[in-house]
Amino acid sequence: MSSNLTTSRTSIHPTAPILRGGKRATRLAFFIAGFAIACWAPLVPFAQARMNADAAELGTILLCLGLGAVIGMPAAGALSARIGSRFVIMAGAAGLVISLPLLAFLSGPFMLGACLTLFGAAIGAIDVAANIHGTEVQEAAGVPLMSGFHGFYSVGGLAGASGMTLLIALGVDILFAASMAAALVLLCIVVAAPGFFTARSTDDSPLFIVPHGVVVAIGILALIVFLAEGAMLDWVALLLTQVKQVDVSISGIGYTLFAAAMTISRLAGDRIVTRVGERSALLAGLALTGLGIVIIALAVPVPAVLAGIVLAGLAAGNVVPVLFTLAGRQKAMPASHAIAAASMLGYFGILMGPALIGYVAYFIGLAGAFAAMGAILFIAMIVVPAITGARAMRGS
Repeated sequence: MSSNLTTSRTSIHPTAPILRGGKRATRLAFFIAGFAIACWAPLVPFAQARMNADAAELGTILLCLGLGAVIGMPAAGALSARIGSRFVIMAGAAGLVISLPLLAFLSGPFMLGACLTLFGAAIGAIDVAANIHGTEVQEAAGVPLMSGFHGFYSVGGLAGASGMTLLIALGVDILFAASMAAALVLLCIVVAAPGFFTARSTDDSPLFIVPHGVVVAIGILALIVFLAEGAMLDWVALLLTQVKQVDVSISGIGYTLFAAAMTISRLAGDRIVTRVGERSALLAGLALTGLGIVIIALAVPVPAVLAGIVLAGLAAGNVVPVLFTLAGRQKAMPASHAIAAASMLGYFGILMGPALIGYVAYFIGLAGAFAAMGAILFIAMIVVPAITGARAMRGS
């Protein structure tokens, strides 16, 4: 790819306006993706009440969110390769601005499902296109930036969940609260728009490419890490209450600590990756995330369990940004298609994680399921040398 300057081939001075604008635009793109998806979570109970749906019916409707993402991610990779990530990010933001208020008042299952499909497609498209744009900006800068970019996704998530929850708790009408969230997304994309690189493909590669080569290995690692993140999101509260005997009123502290630790890790991650290198960052990230999850599973004192949660969050934070950096740099596939493929495989980890943990827990208990997840992360370290070597990056 080539941008409006030769940003994909040469480094630009760190203070150059084009690079400052590119960084700002990428940070805001990641922010709105994390912000929007987090804003939806507090709206779920209201949607269930409007539809008068039971858990099974609600679960079916919520699948539309994943369906939309599965549609949006490969489409974003294909379109970014042809017309540039700038257009895809802005179109995705428009989808969020339209769908967020609708999610606050639609009550028919078909209409709500259609809206969730649009919402998921917009989120998935921004996720992929923001990673593509982030790799372009990082290559232009000549220094690691992806961890910091992903940190803004985490900041957006914290802002969306806490902000929407606060507004609802204060008695603000949910439609007005969702409209305020949409307005913030619109403001962010308007501010970001001038800074996006106008990159587009200069080759005739097909719109869709079956993942192959090192991209498959990168995607599998992303799947495993997202699997662990999904387990922390959906099961750590139950582990704390059912196994560690933590009072249900404070069970949310587990994921809160994990998310906060991950955010801190990502905001500091670029300096860490610069200091230790990508291979060491991946090896340490996988090993310490696995260790943290094993501590969560096996430790008895609650403070030790919480320390394991923090360790897992700090360690996991920089693994995915490095994986997307590698996906953007490898030569086996065009960068846009590779990043879309890695995103898709990672998203499957989030979708499958809760169910897989539940199935394993049925046979060996919830603590055993977490211990098995930790072991998988240790085993995944075997793949790291293969995806960080010079041969992998040449596409050999």
